[in-house]
Amino acid sequence: MTLRQTASSGAKAFVLACVLACTLPASANAAPDPQTTEAAHARFQARDQLLQDIGWRLVTGNARFCTPRPIIGLQLQDMASYGDPAGVRQALGLVGDFAVQTAARGSPAELAGLKANDEVLAIDGHLLAQDAAETRLDWRRLAQAHERISAVLAASGAVTLTMRDGSRPALTGVAACPSRFELADKGKRALADGSRVQIGIEFPGFAYPNDEFAAALAHELAHNLLGHRAWLDTHGRSRANVRLTEREADRLMPWLLANAGFDPQAALRFMQRWGPKHSGGIFRKRTHEGWDERAELIAAEIEAISDLLEQGGMADWRQHFRREVAPQ
Repeated sequence: MTLRQTASSGAKAFVLACVLACTLPASANAAPDPQTTEAAHARFQARDQLLQDIGWRLVTGNARFCTPRPIIGLQLQDMASYGDPAGVRQALGLVGDFAVQTAARGSPAELAGLKANDEVLAIDGHLLAQDAAETRLDWRRLAQAHERISAVLAASGAVTLTMRDGSRPALTGVAACPSRFELADKGKRALADGSRVQIGIEFPGFAYPNDEFAAALAHELAHNLLGHRAWLDTHGRSRANVRLTEREADRLMPWLLANAGFDPQAALRFMQRWGPKHSGGIFRKRTHEGWDERAELIAAEIEAISDLLEQGGMADWRQHFRREVAPQ
């Protein structure tokens, strides 16, 4: 994990582009192993579920302090985005190409009874199968489906799905800060691109306690909420400028955690766990403070949050958080 703001990797990094390419047989004549495919898919879905559950809490818990949008907590999957579409379809027992990937815990999607691998036929009457796609490793149709859901929610506040089983759940959006969470099929990095938080499937934070993993996600979310990418685009990505944005993201972590129902102290515990093991590389270039300095900054914010809460207030970072980077 770099815990830094970078330029967007764009469409090439879209979440499910080639998650199961590794399940393709070594020999062109060998048959795919459904059990291997299913196991790889299950591992990916389990980590994505945790990511979406925590991400949901962060963006909905902080909605009153950002410019929110309606979301339903649903992630789809499209067989065309996999390395072996037929193998995945067989392993999951699917007829068509679109199904539920995750339904975030407590979201309208989960409350409507949607479960992983439930097949989805249409979004607000639009048949997903009618949209053209490449035969494999095509992320574009999946992106288009998610964009369609967002557009319908923005226009009407609710969206109706048509499922393979004949049901037509109508889901009303919940206000949330405008940032998606996406699990990448490989890598250990955590990145923010202005509108998305992308986490590699091998990111070490998956092994941490959930509140400390939430702190890592809050750091990346902070970059998006504070507009750091746009600011760096305007002012340049000098070491000094990147360092300023990193300081702000560190300092906002406990505020975001508090509003999401996590212990703000988890931000400090995360840095104390993360820093000693991951303080080389980019840190030597001084785009970040030393991990102990970062911990001190986080501790000071936790104290400020505690004072607000003791006075009966809220962790209103929009009003009480001191900016170091002038907002765009």
